[in-house]
Amino acid sequence: MRKGSIAENLNAVSERIVTACRSCDRADDSVTLLAVSKTRPAADLRAAYDAGQRHFGENYLQEALEKQSALTDCDITWHFIGPLQSNKSRDVAEHFHWMHSVDRLKIARRLSEQRAAGMPPLNICLQVNIDDEDSKSGVAPEKLPALAEAVVALPNLRLRGLMAIPARRIGDEDQRTPFRQLAALLDQLREQLPDAELDTLSMGMSGDMEAAIFSGATIVRIGTDIFGART
Repeated sequence: MRKGSIAENLNAVSERIVTACRSCDRADDSVTLLAVSKTRPAADLRAAYDAGQRHFGENYLQEALEKQSALTDCDITWHFIGPLQSNKSRDVAEHFHWMHSVDRLKIARRLSEQRAAGMPPLNICLQVNIDDEDSKSGVAPEKLPALAEAVVALPNLRLRGLMAIPARRIGDEDQRTPFRQLAALLDQLREQLPDAELDTLSMGMSGDMEAAIFSGATIVRIGTDIFGART
């Protein structure tokens, strides 16, 4: 169970972000808090919205669409952060602002083709399997340059950066290692694609947020410390 109200928890997480930023000489506003709201009812999202939260991340498509219908009066930036089957890509293309978990060209092409005319480009992060874990999605680091080159050429997408969910490690310094590796991969992509707007590292969750921020995260994905344990 969460320790306080959603508003109190949001404030506590925001204070952690500011403290982490200042500890490594980063601007207080250089990290965006993405509230991971999977399995949470629309009422919880509204409570977070009323407390000032604007970015929400969802893993389950049908659940997310239902929440979007219930929260049409809220000016929310919607992020899809879970694995996506190609036959469900149209709903993400039509209803989300960000897609964090693109790891193959087939999905990227479908998202670009299905993005509705008149909508701004869909912001894309490529998911990298930074630890080569069989249980996790993501493109292998050695295949990232070719995928990025292809995605940046698609007309209705805007490649913004990289996302990863590294394995948990013991010790803050060890936890920084995969985050630094992801940051280095983004630096390499910037050299490869100098005209792309590569400004995003989506990494870090409730248990390793500080390590991620120290390593350059620009979006941290926080669920439990805002909403409590999933039901």
